[in-house]
Amino acid sequence: MNTTLLKLAIITIALILVNLNALYSQELIESPKGNKGDFYVYYGWNASAYSNSDISFSGDGYDFTLFDVEALDRPSKFRVDLYLNPKTFTIPQYNFRVGYFITDHISVSIGVDHMKYVVTNGQSVNITGSTKALNSTETFNYRNEPIVISKDFLQFEHTDGLNYINADTRLTYDLFAIGNLSFVGDLGGGLGFLLPRTNTQILGRERHDAFHLSGFGLNGLAALDVRFYDNYFIKTEIKGGYINMPDIRTTDDSTDSASQSFWFSQLALVFGVQF
Repeated sequence: MNTTLLKLAIITIALILVNLNALYSQELIESPKGNKGDFYVYYGWNASAYSNSDISFSGDGYDFTLFDVEALDRPSKFRVDLYLNPKTFTIPQYNFRVGYFITDHISVSIGVDHMKYVVTNGQSVNITGSTKALNSTETFNYRNEPIVISKDFLQFEHTDGLNYINADTRLTYDLFAIGNLSFVGDLGGGLGFLLPRTNTQILGRERHDAFHLSGFGLNGLAALDVRFYDNYFIKTEIKGGYINMPDIRTTDDSTDSASQSFWFSQLALVFGVQF
């Protein structure tokens, strides 16, 4: 899943760059009812993938960088009482967005992509810097040496949400219609900020699990809608982009922090209404 989604994201971004100018220069098929002045809202779920990244940690008694660290997403197993329950709908990896058409073909929107990011325990990576366990007087120094990420050394997850809160602009165009079904395509891009709840346990220190503004992101996207009676739709969306988080809160001590940047890709299935 990781490699496949990452390749899809790269292809998506390339298609956006190649075709966006052509789309603007062509006469688009007009929507039978027009979109200008309409709002839309959608909710659904995503699967995500991330490039490997270098992660730097610093705090009282330690300062080190782990190189080329692998991380995966953590989609919840599908259950109706979890995914469709209003009390638990924020637990799975979800996408929520509200948008407005400023013309028949151009919309602006804001939303949240609730992805999850989990560093794989048991992997071997290289480390440079120094470490010291809590209440220990012994410091270990490393210079680009291998180390295994074990739970007693480090647990690093954005599992209460990577929480990419972003605004975007989209070009929407009608493809074709079959009866009461119409097929609509989107191309666009956006930017936003990261507000993760990071679950970190590092070198025996108290973990911290609260929302913290940590960085920014940029993305491109492409989507295909199947619309019912002009107002309801199912959207398949692929998104790819870049995330940079220079200020990740890791422990109860505010002087402890981490930083990382990586590429991400996302495949989403959402359900929405336009009104």
